[in-house]
Amino acid sequence: WQVSFNLKVGEIKKAYLTEQEIWKIINQFFANGHFTTTYKYGLMKALIENLYNVDNRLVLTFDQVYFSFAKIYWNLVIHHDLNQLNTSNRQAGIQKELKKFQLMHGVPNKVVFDRLPSNLQLQLVERTKKVGARYVVGALYGDMEGSIYEFDKRTEYIKFNSSMYIFLQKYRQIVTHLTNYHLAKFLEKHNDKNKLEDVLLKVENISKRESLHAFYNILWKYETKECFYCGKVLSDKRIATHVDHFIPWSYIQSDNMWNLVLSCQSCNTKKSNKLAKSLYLEKMFVRNENLKLTAVHNDFNYYSERKLEALYEYAGMNGYVENWSP
Repeated sequence: WQVSFNLKVGEIKKAYLTEQEIWKIINQFFANGHFTTTYKYGLMKALIENLYNVDNRLVLTFDQVYFSFAKIYWNLVIHHDLNQLNTSNRQAGIQKELKKFQLMHGVPNKVVFDRLPSNLQLQLVERTKKVGARYVVGALYGDMEGSIYEFDKRTEYIKFNSSMYIFLQKYRQIVTHLTNYHLAKFLEKHNDKNKLEDVLLKVENISKRESLHAFYNILWKYETKECFYCGKVLSDKRIATHVDHFIPWSYIQSDNMWNLVLSCQSCNTKKSNKLAKSLYLEKMFVRNENLKLTAVHNDFNYYSERKLEALYEYAGMNGYVENWSP
């Protein structure tokens, strides 16, 4: 761990891994990893959130990863006031940075990350990236035996091992639950008991947006004003028109324009955590081709039909029912 901690560059030590080998590495990480802070759990969550933001070489930039990292830690530290270090009378570096930033800008504790102005979000990404790149990238790489990704701190990229990338999609739900569970256990052990009501629920929802209003505005502007599923004409009143995650948020845990549609309240409620029938996947392909031509949005930079199709298939493997229709 100490050797990996200081690495500037990490290369993948074994390109091809069997599922059995990966399970062994992951189980050893959770059972025997060196944890003085929650950082490695936070980075795991950030990587899982960004599985579908990779380019065609399976590369993520540090900016992509640490946007998720900043969001996770803002909501844990500022919004929920939870200590991230294994010593109660001290604070982890990320806590100090975030609390200093909060004080500097006068942000109340109740404000979640996605409610912050975009310029403050970007400043937080830069601050957390400095801490995360220094302390976490090499440490997680070492704990995972150099098998989950390669990285370069100078050019600020992370590249998934292709075997691990496929594995994380196939077992995303299980790995997410494992990460959330161990993160919650750490927080329960190293925090005052009166802060810990529903700590696992907090951990499971720290990445969830409080509002999809910005996406609603874009979809309403460029989409046909009808429910994606049943075709009902939609009202411009937000209470009657919903933004729905085509692939359920509980699986992808990310908000991407290519996975969001306008729906009526009835369809959104009834669909809930299910997968729509495959005929709607074909409809999504057409919708996304039209939308990326009209609504210029960064989410489409790394979008492809194959990615959405794979996400649909892997969600089915993770237990999501695949036959919902109005």
